[in-house]
Amino acid sequence: MKNKESKNKMIDAIQDVFKSEPSAVYNYKQIAKVVGANGRRQHMQVVDLLNRLAEDEILVEIDKGRFRYNNLGTIATGTFQRRSNGKNTVIPEEGGLPIRVAERKSAHAMDGDIVKIQIFARKKGSEPEAEVLEILKSKDKNYIGILRIYRDYSFLLTEDRTLANDIFIPKDKLNGGNNGEKAVVKIIEWPENAKNPIGEVVDILGKVGDNNTEMHAILAEFGLPYKYPADVEAAANKISGKVTAKDLKEREDFRDVVTFTIDPANAQDFDDALSIRKLEDGIWEVGVHIADVTHFVKPGDIVDKEGYERATSVYLVDRTVPMLPEKLSNQLCSLRQDEEKFCFSTVFNLNDHAEILSARIVKTLIKSNRRFSYEEVQDIIETEQGDYKDEVLKINELAQKLREIRFKSGAIDFDRFEVKFELDEKGSPVRVYFEESKESNHLIEEFMLLANKQVAEFVGKAGRGKTKKTFLYRIHEQPDPDKLQNFAEFVSRLGYKLKTSGSKGDIIKSINSLLEKSKGKAEQNLIETLAIRSMQKATYSTQNIGHYGLAFPYYTHFTSPIRRYPDMMAHRLLERYMSGGKSVNPDEYEEYCEHCSKMEQLAANAERESIKYKQVEFLSDKIGRVYDGVISGVTEWGLYVELNENKCEGLVPTRDLDDDYYIFDEKNYCLRGRRRNRVYRLGDPLIVKIAKANLSKKQLDFVLAG
Repeated sequence: MKNKESKNKMIDAIQDVFKSEPSAVYNYKQIAKVVGANGRRQHMQVVDLLNRLAEDEILVEIDKGRFRYNNLGTIATGTFQRRSNGKNTVIPEEGGLPIRVAERKSAHAMDGDIVKIQIFARKKGSEPEAEVLEILKSKDKNYIGILRIYRDYSFLLTEDRTLANDIFIPKDKLNGGNNGEKAVVKIIEWPENAKNPIGEVVDILGKVGDNNTEMHAILAEFGLPYKYPADVEAAANKISGKVTAKDLKEREDFRDVVTFTIDPANAQDFDDALSIRKLEDGIWEVGVHIADVTHFVKPGDIVDKEGYERATSVYLVDRTVPMLPEKLSNQLCSLRQDEEKFCFSTVFNLNDHAEILSARIVKTLIKSNRRFSYEEVQDIIETEQGDYKDEVLKINELAQKLREIRFKSGAIDFDRFEVKFELDEKGSPVRVYFEESKESNHLIEEFMLLANKQVAEFVGKAGRGKTKKTFLYRIHEQPDPDKLQNFAEFVSRLGYKLKTSGSKGDIIKSINSLLEKSKGKAEQNLIETLAIRSMQKATYSTQNIGHYGLAFPYYTHFTSPIRRYPDMMAHRLLERYMSGGKSVNPDEYEEYCEHCSKMEQLAANAERESIKYKQVEFLSDKIGRVYDGVISGVTEWGLYVELNENKCEGLVPTRDLDDDYYIFDEKNYCLRGRRRNRVYRLGDPLIVKIAKANLSKKQLDFVLAG
């Protein structure tokens, strides 16, 4: 081992000599002198290594025994990806496959840094490698872990998947942290020859295992805020919600029209309300009223800047971390019952077949007559009894017809359940249950989709001879053909058929047929999960390509400005263009779109992590219990199994499958025994026993039982 380490150091030293003067030519004696190789044995080693580097095309032999650095390697820029297992890579900004960077060649670049690299001439039969020449832009990143404080030194023990080393904390950088506490640390330095980076404590999260500590740790892990700046809250608290005579003059008055909100029972931020009134026999006016947040939040003010940085509210298992301060999100902008509220509305005239006869977009003033929960509306739909039953039943009838029209037009029918937790007063889970979409949810969904579509069409469909104006669209690309083909091959083994060629309509019709046929079957959740994985992710862009999943050529986000910054941008652009304003800079707005898409993904990741944490916490006192499950994921390191009873997921490690040596078959989603040919395939039922619950890693370990 020592000989290998010594040889690697010698190789690095030789390469450093050539790279310091790429055009210089050296023989073995000159190199031996520079690297300090003495004696015949070391001289022969230098000769051997020079020839080997020439064979690998890292050096070029100019003439016998004289070498020069091979400049065929190129300089590139990319994003550094640091991994705790040492498998660091750089993603080139020009595209292409990741390029491996050995730790000793990383210049201590951190995950997410923008770096300049030297790509080496590729060794025969191996992947390309590179060395970090310069860190062009450091990414601000905090690390979460547990403080270990000793008499003379301190460390942050972190399980961050991007960092293999614990972080050294000087005593004067502890900032009040105590031994065993969970803390947030920022790396301030990583000296060239030091094994560990040096950091300082920027926040103390609290006691390990405490609910608030762990939820804040999840947010901090993804760089998401877990508290509101006092100056932003103070600015929001000064905003007045008073309705003036000028406001009344500029807005259409809907205060006397029956209007209601429908939201989860525990919601406080009511973005949207619906109104309905009969205009004449068979003709109905439905108003989709959206909180006019931008009436209060002005571009560039302190509240707006904070809202943009956050870009979205974050919904963890036990809390909402709002995009806007509570004064706005839960009070001024929230469309609360019996309060006059400013709205930006899309108003539709529909006939009894839910065909749109006309539509308009207007600023309004509303007064909600009733705050409904989804459960209350569902009860009215099912019993035909309750407050405003005539209005609720009619608007639901129209919504169901809109839904039918949408699916006939080619929308994909994804209708999944959500895993929910019942928590005790300490935030610990006492029950896991599932929340399914019902007609009350569809009622709201259909009219929100309709409003978003209407706004996107209003701006996006430029009239003849008119130039299209820059707008913000919610786009969804067609599925990746390879992923769709793999999905089709998998469901065929379960006895289902899926088209992967033909028209877009044919493929969507086939997907919907598959989803419908699998409903109520043991494999339903698995098929729906894999169907979603075969799809692209929806994002924001100024370049409209339509929304594949909804089958809408024009679509935006307009209906949730309290919790999504893109909706605020859509409101501002819509108002600008309605008043005759010029088009905005597309490049500038594309940057905004990229930021919002990125923050949306981080928020979704944090939400998933909070669910995983609560699942592990829920099962942590059930070690040894046996459950029925289904294989929900297959990797080289093991089988992920989802429990039927509560949808909690854990891992059966490959090392515990000790009856054979198992090989991962990626294409067929399975592990296959080399000797006995036993196969564990995605979707197979399994009986497992809970072996271990690791809260710090949010990980459940299972073993086979039965």
